[in-house]
Amino acid sequence: MRTSQPRTIYLKDYKVPPYLVDHVDLRFELFEEGARVYNSMEIRRNPEADPGQPLELDGEGLELEGLTLNGLPLAPSDFEVTSGGLRVEKVSDAFTLGVVTWILPQDNTRLEGLYKSSGMFCTQCEAEGFRWITYFPDRPDVMARFRTRVEADKARYPILLSNGNDVDRGELEDGRHFVTWEDPFPKPCYLFALVAGDLTEKKDTFTTQSGREIDLRMYVEPRNAAKCDHALDSLKRSMRWDEQIYGREYDLDIFMIVAVDDFNMGAMENKGLNIFNSSCVLATPDTATDMAFQRIEAIVAHEYFHNWSGNRVTCRDWFQLSLKEGFTVFRDSQFSADMGSPTVKRIEDATLLRTAQFAEDSGPMAHPVRPDSYIEISNFYTLTVYEKGAEVVRMIHTLLGEEDFRKGSDLYFQRHDGQAVTTDDFVKAMEEASGRDLGQFRLWYQQAGTPVVDVTDHYDEQAKTYTLTLSQKVPPTPGQSEKKPQHIPFAIGLIGEHGSDLPLKLGADDAEAPTQRILDLTESEQTFVFHDVAERPVPSLLRGFSAPVKVRYPWSRDQLLFLMSHDSDGFNRWDAGQRLAVDVIQSMVGQPQEQTVDPRLVTAFRQLLSDTELDQALVAKMLQLPSEAYLIELADVADVQAIHSARTRVLNQLALELQGELMACYLRNREDGAYEPTPEAIARRSLKNTALSWLLHINDEEARQMALKQFDSATNMTDQSGALRSLVNSDFEADRTQALDAFYDRFSNDPQVVEQWFSIQAGSPRAGTLSAVEALLEHPAFDWKNPNKIRSVIGAFAGQNLANFHAEDGSGYRFLAKHILSLDSSNPQIAARLVAPLTRWRNYGEVYREGMRAALEQIQAKPDLSKDVYEVVHKSLKD
Repeated sequence: MRTSQPRTIYLKDYKVPPYLVDHVDLRFELFEEGARVYNSMEIRRNPEADPGQPLELDGEGLELEGLTLNGLPLAPSDFEVTSGGLRVEKVSDAFTLGVVTWILPQDNTRLEGLYKSSGMFCTQCEAEGFRWITYFPDRPDVMARFRTRVEADKARYPILLSNGNDVDRGELEDGRHFVTWEDPFPKPCYLFALVAGDLTEKKDTFTTQSGREIDLRMYVEPRNAAKCDHALDSLKRSMRWDEQIYGREYDLDIFMIVAVDDFNMGAMENKGLNIFNSSCVLATPDTATDMAFQRIEAIVAHEYFHNWSGNRVTCRDWFQLSLKEGFTVFRDSQFSADMGSPTVKRIEDATLLRTAQFAEDSGPMAHPVRPDSYIEISNFYTLTVYEKGAEVVRMIHTLLGEEDFRKGSDLYFQRHDGQAVTTDDFVKAMEEASGRDLGQFRLWYQQAGTPVVDVTDHYDEQAKTYTLTLSQKVPPTPGQSEKKPQHIPFAIGLIGEHGSDLPLKLGADDAEAPTQRILDLTESEQTFVFHDVAERPVPSLLRGFSAPVKVRYPWSRDQLLFLMSHDSDGFNRWDAGQRLAVDVIQSMVGQPQEQTVDPRLVTAFRQLLSDTELDQALVAKMLQLPSEAYLIELADVADVQAIHSARTRVLNQLALELQGELMACYLRNREDGAYEPTPEAIARRSLKNTALSWLLHINDEEARQMALKQFDSATNMTDQSGALRSLVNSDFEADRTQALDAFYDRFSNDPQVVEQWFSIQAGSPRAGTLSAVEALLEHPAFDWKNPNKIRSVIGAFAGQNLANFHAEDGSGYRFLAKHILSLDSSNPQIAARLVAPLTRWRNYGEVYREGMRAALEQIQAKPDLSKDVYEVVHKSLKD
């Protein structure tokens, strides 16, 4: 166990940096046995800081080979190398500091700073990786202009990349060469990037709205050369969209993307040189699913949009992380909605929030969108900062309207270009551009937890009024026991008995009567009275998921069926189906096996399967039952095995009752011809594969033959993996084994597809038993140094295969703890993220609770536990 607690960083303690860096001149000498880094910094005292402070630079794992001040070597007595950096007591108001460090990228398993992946050098500097490269004030509010020269063996590393524009290149002795890159825009060091390798270059161009031609380049390992087109097309769509919607034009002469197999994150928006996890950028129809195509488009857009919302305007400190991430997730969500189905995109975003972010909000790691403190900043790259942060921006967009929101974003970019700022600066720009007071709204950034909105109603038949009372409460979270009412934009509609939207007339003299309104809920309880309501309506509440809140209203099952059929809001139509399915499944938890499913749910799904007029992308979403993870999140005290059993029984009975309709749906949505990633084609494949999976759940023999035929003849990965997943989740064991072997034999040389193969098995409640998952860890294709492989096996088992992970004997918990302890020494970031499934142990039944707590205590007892893992475990066990 750790003998001392790592230091906690608090927002309230923020102080401006005592020194600023205006220019950085870097030279990297890359060798097989290590790398030498020459760092020359032009530094000056910050006039806003307290005078007389020593110069303190951050540094980790560095061997200091040289230190000069204004060109003269410093004596050992002039400086001190500390446990976390370098300290120079006496410096002038402006000076040049030269630092030479030796580092070992080939031994860097943390994948922070400069490291080697598949024989290439690459970097990951966000959040605090630059300190593993050289001594520097590693904080986002120190912004400098970088000039970087990279030197390496030309035969091994013909491609040498860094930020900005290529300004010089040439040959050196002993078969080495160099390229020099200059970034004209000031940036924090977390946006620094370097890549050196033997890579294939794919080229394209983009012409901006002002007529400038931008050189687009994508660098991949030669075996991935055919997988670049979708990412480059996505990039061009992103660039055009950002010009049209936000008026943001790209500012350098070149934009580069590099695919890297070993990467802790999804991608990184380094200025002009975006580095991507290979799984998030490489795609062809025969190796990537529809979901992967959509994910790649969104991630490429996200990283590109950061050029303005994150790079040109960055965050002052890491507490402001959502300033760039929340805003940019909102922007990429808008983009994805415009590229596909807005309703489906909203459903996907809300599902992630309600399943995972709401769980985070109610657990020991709950924190505001703008956290108050942290021990390890890597632990705060969370769904709260990203996804809830995006919802906060979305609510501002809702409150201001599209035109005023655009004015606010224009003002924000204009006012703060080249600066490191705060969430308050963002909100202030929105206020000034719109004239709207967002004072109370700021609580969304300051208060943790998911607000709960209780709704009651009353219809007065004589007065023809409908009264809606909304009350809000934010539950206590660690460090915040009392919460103030927040400003919640609450979208509603009222639906009459014939299925049409009713006019929403607030006040007897209200001439304007739209059929949807945004109610401003700002108090603990508010009442809204609607006039001239001719009949008792069914309320359609929180349309479009207008705020990240939980809504409690006593809909009957008949009312939910009515909303499923008639609500004009696609999101609420889907939500009504989810609520109905949740209610049915919850009613069967812990009940005898012979209890049957409410026939109304069967009727609802029968109508969906037969409705060819409804948006088929929406139908595909509505046919998906609530996940076990969501059902666990909704339970007061979760009995995982009982929830798994109830959901499985509902799924099996639905499939048995609807065999004919499922078969017809499958046959109707079969397609021939070339693969197309259009919304219509994606919907067809989703419907077809959902129907197939349901039929395989009940071991339908005809469906078995169809699955085998689809697996053998599929011309795209969506259909092939869909058939494989259905077979793996069935009781046809021989077919499962044969299909898994055939799939691996075909794709064994493709790491991204092998990761799919791993996750399909590890995430399956039928195939992914603990012994089978342990066997996957011994497979020759598994690599403990590769985060994607770890996530595809251990992450999939703990996060998706809940019935086996939550075995009542605690074996799943011990398995996870064992591997977290092993990874803590090599890659603490990945180890800390794997702890998440254990953190909400208090929400489970006693048989699970004790095993999860024991696993956390086992992890906590490790000597010299990393601060990454320590923070998560400590907060999870804290009373």
